Amino acid sequence: MERFSGPEGERPGSQDPLADTPLFREIQRVLLSSSGPINWELARQVGIAVAAWSDEDPEPTEEDRRAFEEAVRVSELTVAETTGLPSPPEVTRVEAVRRARWVEANVEGLRDLFEPGASRLAHILDDARKSEGPATAESPAALETMIGQMSPLLMGAQVGTVLGHLGQRVLGQYELPFPRRGRTALLFVVPNIARFEREWSLPPVDFRAWVALHETTHAFTIGRPWVPDYLHALIRELAEGMEFDLTGLESRIAGLDLSDPQRLSEALGDPGELLGQTISDEQRIRMRRLQAFMSSAEGHADHVMNIAGRKWLPSFPQIEEAMRRRHEGRSQEERLIERLLGLELKAEQYRLGRAFCERVVELTDEDTLSRMWEGPESLPSMPELEEPSLWLARIV
Repeated sequence: MERFSGPEGERPGSQDPLADTPLFREIQRVLLSSSGPINWELARQVGIAVAAWSDEDPEPTEEDRRAFEEAVRVSELTVAETTGLPSPPEVTRVEAVRRARWVEANVEGLRDLFEPGASRLAHILDDARKSEGPATAESPAALETMIGQMSPLLMGAQVGTVLGHLGQRVLGQYELPFPRRGRTALLFVVPNIARFEREWSLPPVDFRAWVALHETTHAFTIGRPWVPDYLHALIRELAEGMEFDLTGLESRIAGLDLSDPQRLSEALGDPGELLGQTISDEQRIRMRRLQAFMSSAEGHADHVMNIAGRKWLPSFPQIEEAMRRRHEGRSQEERLIERLLGLELKAEQYRLGRAFCERVVELTDEDTLSRMWEGPESLPSMPELEEPSLWLARIV
């Protein structure tokens, strides 16, 4: 019979009887992997699991990568010729990826967009806890302390679930039209692209060229060197003005067993529902600035793709119709991301951006329109999007 020399049956040299158990080592690694407002390791693992849940997630072939590489090179020349903008660095790197890889890349690349709102919620909870004084088991402060401790895990699970569901359907990197931090590349999610072209009976060569054109066009604008800092500053400002409905949160959680994370997560529900119902005038101005940027970016991309795509792709109208119907059924995850960022984007705002671009080109030319990407001060405001002549009077 094996004998243990340590006290109370512990193995020699071990202070934790579970330390050698792989499951508990993994749990401990996840719990200790993040000290910020979101547990990103948990988000990564949840996202990968959700993305691969409903369908096979095969590894793309080298032939897939070469085909997208060639399509991007043609797209790069086409977009540069149309806009007069210089090529961004990220179009030099093309990756054909599976769904899990898309999730991993966006867990890394979108941190700066998600964390301001999560940090604001954590700060409000901490202030509320301090204002309540010493916590008791029945007090709201005790509740908020528990939520504050679990918030990074719950936010990690929520963000991972959202990215995982998006990973089941996105075609490329810029279907979420935000700049990424770190080592950038154009990502093409081959399993989703193959499934969509089968479902809509689209010519594979043309459709993959369309996806390459979409990604390249966005890289030319959203990939401008000044855009990440500008957009992240807008989102930080918006997050700092967020108010959360703690009273409603307490009423949803009252009486729950706080030791049951699943029930607590269900009670928290959509994180966007925690946002207060009242919006200050200052916050509304911030939202309009962010909406103006998104309308400008998506409107310009639609404008350029319409010009380049009709010249290049014989089946462009068929692909456009399929994508229009796809966008009409925007997923809950896409809407949730907007709410987490404090946005409320509508199709009308994107159409406004495209109409602005078409009107500017009608009055001037493509080179003048491309001046909107010279820097933050050159972007049109919402009133200028509604009346392009105001922007032209200021820029030209």
